[in-house]
Amino acid sequence: MIVLESGAARLELAPEVGGAVVRFTVDGRDVMRPARPGATDALDTTNFPLVPFCNRIPDGRFVFEGREVVLPPNLGDHPHALHGQGWRRAWTVETAAAAEATLVYDHAPSDWPWAYRAEQRFELSETGLRITLSVTNAGDAPMPAGLGLHPYFPRRAGEVLTAPVDGVWMIDESVLPTTHHVGVWGADWAGGAAVEGYPGLIDHCYTGWSQRAVLTAPGQPDTTITASPECRWLHVYVPPGEDFYCVEPCASRPNPFGAGETGMVTLAPGQSRSIWMNITAG
Repeated sequence: MIVLESGAARLELAPEVGGAVVRFTVDGRDVMRPARPGATDALDTTNFPLVPFCNRIPDGRFVFEGREVVLPPNLGDHPHALHGQGWRRAWTVETAAAAEATLVYDHAPSDWPWAYRAEQRFELSETGLRITLSVTNAGDAPMPAGLGLHPYFPRRAGEVLTAPVDGVWMIDESVLPTTHHVGVWGADWAGGAAVEGYPGLIDHCYTGWSQRAVLTAPGQPDTTITASPECRWLHVYVPPGEDFYCVEPCASRPNPFGAGETGMVTLAPGQSRSIWMNITAG
């Protein structure tokens, strides 16, 4: 466990569990959902990195520059490869100081046939947290790359999410994107909408995000999420009956090798890509 502190803020990291955050508090308040006790799966933590792609690749199959790649499922019996490799691997502590830490993950070619180095830099202030996630092509051939972050938040009574967006990708029964819907569908996040009260699962990628979202609840401090300009997509996950939800800044969308603009870029050998996310309390 790595612990950072700055004034009344405290951050706990578990490098061996997908390089995940396991708790972030300010003045003793959980700004993000604390990890489940003894968590050994990144899905049970507070935040984890999406690298080198976000969300689902249909059946794990895609073609890049003439090379066919097949990735194995990495979420139980779910058939689609999800979120890359970083969240399923242990990370190494490169540096750790009072209020800053850097974790790294070095990927050797495997089912994902490109070598890369991923890095997370955590910077804690008295009221907020900044995470910078980067990936560097460590191989000798061009590599596709997309990045995102997966923070969890406690679903407080009366919670409202405000996040300017201009559309949403609809999904099928296996949570793959199907068609792009322009404008409001379901919850009007752009105008501010309650997180509670929607039937079924929300697990959708929203387009045209302004890189700012505000989480509000009656009588409690606001939480503000901001992200780098590359994060043009916002994935919102609200599972029915749970006490948490996710608001995920992403620089690429689900089905990242599908048609149209997906946010994936090609990194030449030695080239890097990075994004950042700030979470501010109060």
